[in-house]
Amino acid sequence: MNITFLGGTETVTGSKYFVESGNTKILIDCGLYQGYKWLRERNREPLPLDIQSLDAIILTHAHLDHSGFIPALYKQGYRGPVYAHAATIALCTILLPDSGKIQEEDARYFSKYKISKHQSPEPLYDKSTAEASLALFKAVPFEQDFSIGDITVTLQSAGHILGAASIILQAEGKRVGFSGDVGQPNDVIMYPPKPLPALDLLMLESTYGNRLHGNDDPYKQLAKVVNNTAKKGGVLLIPSFAVGRTEAIQHMLATLIAEKRIPKLPIYLDSPMAISVFDIYCQFDELHRLNRAQCHDMTNLVKFTRDVEESKLLHDIVMPHIIIAGSGMATGGRIIHHMKRRIGDHRTTVLFIGYVSGGTRGAKMLLGCERVKIHGQWLPIKADIEVLHGLSGHGDYVDLTNWLVSSQLSNNTQIQLVHGDPDASEAMRDHLRQHTKFDVEVASYHKILRL
Repeated sequence: MNITFLGGTETVTGSKYFVESGNTKILIDCGLYQGYKWLRERNREPLPLDIQSLDAIILTHAHLDHSGFIPALYKQGYRGPVYAHAATIALCTILLPDSGKIQEEDARYFSKYKISKHQSPEPLYDKSTAEASLALFKAVPFEQDFSIGDITVTLQSAGHILGAASIILQAEGKRVGFSGDVGQPNDVIMYPPKPLPALDLLMLESTYGNRLHGNDDPYKQLAKVVNNTAKKGGVLLIPSFAVGRTEAIQHMLATLIAEKRIPKLPIYLDSPMAISVFDIYCQFDELHRLNRAQCHDMTNLVKFTRDVEESKLLHDIVMPHIIIAGSGMATGGRIIHHMKRRIGDHRTTVLFIGYVSGGTRGAKMLLGCERVKIHGQWLPIKADIEVLHGLSGHGDYVDLTNWLVSSQLSNNTQIQLVHGDPDASEAMRDHLRQHTKFDVEVASYHKILRL
């Protein structure tokens, strides 16, 4: 068995792992690169494999850094199956077309206002291509073996978001695992990840390999931010991922209001995609901690703004309120328009609630930059920039270590660290080498591992 690392190495985006066994060739994850420009440019580079000979793609979960390159492969001629949990497929039916739509809109905007170095900016793929690629998806449940040529595949729950899975492959007498993104054991919404079976090799995420979530109460942190913003008479802008963190922050706000720990401010969910995702969370309620009554309580609390005109009307509201909108790293979406209008006001607070990749607009803001570039303009930042610790959908390095120890892995299990910035992966390797007996290395881009 050969494994080639085509993404998700030395970075937290672009996850792609090419597996060859006998005559079978599969791709584990098919994600977009995000963040730094030099990473995003990889999305335009051809993959070093024959797409027509690829037997299947298997997804760990729906986030675009794991699924968002599928329409690009479809555009290049891929017509094989894409296997994923039913909840992942439901989410991809929303995320992938939205990704194509945003790319189309950005290309038109950049072309209209001539703020791109390219004379005719083109999207990597458009909405119609993304919609067409959805015909390739095939649902597989957790804990049920299925075969792709010479390889037996099993998906098991990894927490993180709806449908998120660790993928277990068996071939040539070896058992190999891909952790995917692994959730926290005490996530606000999701159940903890299931322990792993015995493995010869594990590709393990290291997103929080050098950070701890800490013991701070996220509800207390959130209440403080909301109350401070309300006292200033300002607006709380929450850049949020449509899948996972948006639902968590809505539940937390609903809880704090019910407990009268924060005032009942108007809350606007300004993201058509997040609104649709919300319905999917209610549909798959057996996969998370919230019951249907809690889902509907959140619906009654939040005002949905679906179209662009409704979103623009939010600009005219002068009383304190809360706007939740994508994207979580402030790389695009409606939150950018709200930030463009509000970030120069000292009464505004921008609250980041999930992982923010290096090189993104959000990362630069969290590092304390004085100006931020939005739609070609450098805007001064006078708003308060905050981060809610402990709400990430990823387990930190202690969580992951405990997960490994609770699993059936042996001291002979090899671990390749993936899906982490270099400093995080190096720190995770050092921690695991000191506290476990696993053979741990950090995967590198285009590395070929032969078992």
